[in-house]
Amino acid sequence: MTGQSRYQTTLFPEVLDEAVGRDDPVRVIDAFVAGLELEQLGFSKAIAEEMGRPPYAPGDLLKLYIYGYLHRVRASRRLEAETRRNIQVMWLLNRLTPSFKTIADFRKDHAEAIVKVCRAFIRFCGEQSLFGAELLAIDGTKIAAVASRKQVVTPQRIAKMNAAIDRRIADYLASMDDADRTEAGSVGKPVDVAAAIEALKAQKDQLQAQAQDLAARGLKQEVMTEPEARLMRTPHGHAVAYNAQTVVDAEHKLIVAFDLTNEGNDLQQLHPMAVQGKAAVEADEITVVADTGYSNGEHGALCEQDRITAIVPRPEVVNPKGPQYFSRDRFSYDHESDTWRCPAGETLSLFKTSQTQQQKEYASRACGACALKAQCTNAARRVIVRHFYEDEREAMHRRAVADPSWMTHRRETVEHPFGTMKWLMAGPRFLVKGLKKAKAELALGVLCYNLKRVANILGVPALLGALAPSAA
Repeated sequence: MTGQSRYQTTLFPEVLDEAVGRDDPVRVIDAFVAGLELEQLGFSKAIAEEMGRPPYAPGDLLKLYIYGYLHRVRASRRLEAETRRNIQVMWLLNRLTPSFKTIADFRKDHAEAIVKVCRAFIRFCGEQSLFGAELLAIDGTKIAAVASRKQVVTPQRIAKMNAAIDRRIADYLASMDDADRTEAGSVGKPVDVAAAIEALKAQKDQLQAQAQDLAARGLKQEVMTEPEARLMRTPHGHAVAYNAQTVVDAEHKLIVAFDLTNEGNDLQQLHPMAVQGKAAVEADEITVVADTGYSNGEHGALCEQDRITAIVPRPEVVNPKGPQYFSRDRFSYDHESDTWRCPAGETLSLFKTSQTQQQKEYASRACGACALKAQCTNAARRVIVRHFYEDEREAMHRRAVADPSWMTHRRETVEHPFGTMKWLMAGPRFLVKGLKKAKAELALGVLCYNLKRVANILGVPALLGALAPSAA
């Protein structure tokens, strides 16, 4: 069997719309973007000027990006290629073929507007009653930035580089001394060595300036080609990355809130993400669950004030000095007297309060003659530290350990969305630089995940019906 000749002319030309099925998911993208108020969301050129060459409509470029991220095509050059070969994209853009530069500039110039588009679809999900609005799960993941570890500058690395330069200068000086002792050496060699030494000294001055700049800004590290990214610990080792945060509703596993930070851990993310999630599902009271990385007593207190019940286990209590010493859970605290009782039965009283670190320190004068001192500390006395918000932290922990199923719910709810998003990102790695633009990429990933999820829950025909103007 052979196909039709590519040179055959047909009497009745095919209509492009007939090549796209009535329940094709690409129609969801078209219907969703058609219902957006693009100018209010912050897209430029939403209304074309009367004079001059008409620009590409922002809605068309937005459709192209949503389609691309939904099908693991994120690079602007590849998106340009799709406009010339992909029949679904031809239908979506009415056969427009913008250049890769136009496509790339659109993502770069409309970062905040793209984030608002994602949140608009989250609001649509709420209008369709797709949120249970009872249990939310919070989690974070590291996504690599557009930078190499070699571009990371830290005080420690600067010190190592300075030491290496000093060794090279010493080697050059030694070679100059050897040249002076030779009888018939090259006349130009000492001059070349002197120039090399001056170049090394210039490098050292530059490193010193970088160190002073880091100290002046209070930074412990900086990525030279991506200043807003940070060197972070990931499951695959240290990498220059951003920290992506999501809040997922337990009913249909839809992402209801998201954010992108350059903080290397999740310790300061519990309350802000819980508040965002609560506002998104429009609930008066909500329960949130997160892993040990979010164990923060102060944030637990703030959650209680905002009618949010936080369920967060604290990390396992260990003695940082070594397992041979008593851990802090061997000491008991008395609220009335604000003292601790040690394993030997002695009382540790308050001797220092730090408002800056929000903690109290307790100790006993009986440590020196204690028979258990060898099992407790190798210092002059054992010091117990208690945070101002220790009670709130323990309350979150007790809720978690009272019912182990909470952690199962957390894992089943929040981890698979990250897996899907990273698969869609086909890396995963951001393609753009800067926190604001990288957040727009994250927003596109969240939007595409939610689109796929809602299409599976409602079905494409029902989703198209909900997105139709008459259904608004």
